[in-house]
Parts: sequence; C-alpha cells; structure tokens
Amino acid sequence: MYQAPEHFLSTDAAASRLLRHARLLAELSRRFAAAAPGPLASSARVANFRSGKVVILAENGAVAVKLRQLGQRLCSKLSFEGAECSEIEIKVQPRQTPFRSMGSTIKPISRRSVDNLKTAAKGLPEGDLRRALETLLRRCAKEE
Repeated sequence: MYQAPEHFLSTDAAASRLLRHARLLAELSRRFAAAAPGPLASSARVANFRSGKVVILAENGAVAVKLRQLGQRLCSKLSFEGAECSEIEIKVQPRQTPFRSMGSTIKPISRRSVDNLKTAAKGLPEGDLRRALETLLRRCAKEE
C-alpha cells in the first residue's frame, strides 16, 4: 500500500521537527514575498527562523539596506500563529548561479580586413607577431 513520504517523515521525531521547520520556512517565505515590495522580494529570500529571529539573505548591499529600513514593518507582517517574529537579521549573500561556459563562435573577418592583415603581416619582421597574423590568415582561408 502506497504511503506518501510525509507519512514517514512525520513518524520519526527528528524528521518530524525538520518537516515542521521546513513548513514554517515555506510559510515565512510566502509571507515575505507578499509583504516585501516586488523588486526586493525577488532579490532576497528567507533563510532561517530561530527563537523569534527571521534571517533573510539579500543578493546585494543595496537590497540589504532597504530591507533593514523596512525591518519592523516586515517583522510584523511575517508574524503569525506559531511564528512570532521579534527580530529580522539581514545578511548579504549573492545567489549562486551555475557557471556556463560559452561556446566559441566563429566570427568571419571581412575581405577588406583580411587584405589589411596580409599587408601588415608582410611589413613585419620575422617574429611571434608575424607568425600569429599568418596563422590567423590561414584559419580565415579555411573558413571561406
């Protein structure tokens, strides 16, 4: 017989406390999203609640300063049955975005630029710069 994962989480005492705390944080997050002005709500998030203190993480210092100014108003709006907010702590922590490497794109060089590079390469003495230009010109010739 199927039993939802919540059933197993609620039977164990430690898991039950964790589940209650997660639900409390979810409710605080919903209340914060409704209470904070739009741009601030999307640039900050509720991180924790302990002993009446709500910890909010702001993406940058400007958001943190504004949230600190709104602290008492937010605190009263975040309070509800089961979670009495007496203090708000604002911390700055930028969101972690996964690094995505950009694939290199081939950008063609115009015919005029190729001619100018050829002229420049011919006028240079033997050396690293001349070899680099010649390599670039060979690659351009392959792409065409």
